[in-house]
Amino acid sequence: MNIIEIIEKKKRGGKLSEEEIKFFVDGIVGGSIADYQASALLMAICIKGMDYEETYHLTMAMAYSGDTIDMSDVGRVILDKHSTGGVGDKTTLIIGPIMASLGVPVGKMSGRGLGITGGTIDKLDAIPGFSSQLDMDGFMEHLKTVGFVDAAQTLSLAPADKILYALRDVTGTVDSLPLIASSIMSKKLASGANSIVLDVKCGSGAFMKDPESAGALATTMIDIGERAGRKCVAVITDMNEPLGYSVGNSLEVYEAAEFLKGTRQEKGLKAVVLELCKNMYLLSDVYKEGEDASAVIEEALSSGRAYEKFLEFVKAQGGDFDAFMNSYNSSGVHKKEVTVADVISAKGMTPDENSTYIFKSIDAGTMGNVSLKLGAGRVVKADEIDPDAGILFDKKMYDVVKAYDVVATLYSSDETKLTEAYDIFCSGIKLEEGAEARYSKSPILQIIKRDF
Repeated sequence: MNIIEIIEKKKRGGKLSEEEIKFFVDGIVGGSIADYQASALLMAICIKGMDYEETYHLTMAMAYSGDTIDMSDVGRVILDKHSTGGVGDKTTLIIGPIMASLGVPVGKMSGRGLGITGGTIDKLDAIPGFSSQLDMDGFMEHLKTVGFVDAAQTLSLAPADKILYALRDVTGTVDSLPLIASSIMSKKLASGANSIVLDVKCGSGAFMKDPESAGALATTMIDIGERAGRKCVAVITDMNEPLGYSVGNSLEVYEAAEFLKGTRQEKGLKAVVLELCKNMYLLSDVYKEGEDASAVIEEALSSGRAYEKFLEFVKAQGGDFDAFMNSYNSSGVHKKEVTVADVISAKGMTPDENSTYIFKSIDAGTMGNVSLKLGAGRVVKADEIDPDAGILFDKKMYDVVKAYDVVATLYSSDETKLTEAYDIFCSGIKLEEGAEARYSKSPILQIIKRDF
């Protein structure tokens, strides 16, 4: 068996065996297969595809290419939630504490942001003292005592995925469904959770642009999970508008805390949170037949237990949330308010202060680029994050407004970036004059699951 024969086979559209796939994965981790050979096979896979069985074998080979976490000594069903990435997606910061407050343990390995999609670890880094660098013993200890732990992805978990992802990023092979699915699920399986809820986003602010491709990815990942003995549910959610009121790092941590306290809960974010939590609860060993899962989750929020669990989680991992609140939106952060009139003027039109307008679109992809320009994200992995940078929305889609109502406030530690981001922001807003108020459509597009 050699890599050239495997490349040739897939180039001709052949189906790779489990042994051939394992040979490839072992070779890239061990160094016996060169980057250019691995890149050639990735391109062949990208063009010719893989069936469910091949994708499963690739996932398993990647999952077991390094260390795995054994959570069996917790003696409970461990849940994990994965999002395929979006703009303003702070759901992990909200869902983890809710589920832990209900006695459902959630163990997560999260990543950092790259491009327009933010990373949970970058958000948590905005809290002074918070440490996401946990060893296996520390991870398990927090899982057992707090019930929710979120750590940075370690080099020892699924190392094959890290190698392949770096190659895909520079060889035009990112947009391959089997490669995307195996990348996501290899890390989930290596992390050791028993059951997984997948938040597969689609729209301008997500990698998958339409519900059909998001559904195909979700179905592939569920198939992998089922073959691996995991229970999986996928929720397809809309990412054409940013999720919640904020995009950034400190801004999203603050919004998550306010959500958990019940102070401010944007309806789209709440719909996604409740749907994901409900499916996680139904997969847990806490759920009782016939129980109203939605009511249980709402009670965890209204009682304050979920917020208390959030504070416990932050403190357990070294974070000082009082210090975060004291420094939030400090005088060192520059800001610029954007009004409806500003948006209209930027489009070469004259605003009428007596007219009524409605938001037809707040484009998530554009807003992701605004947050990048402000300093909230990375274009390349070496870029420094500005934890205070981002967007705080006053209005969302279908809100009815007047000309001098504030749409949003832009934040950055670098004042010059506000001007640069302003024009991009205005280009991502579409308004309609004289429209009547109407309800936003639900961000929950589809739920995909199989009988367990």
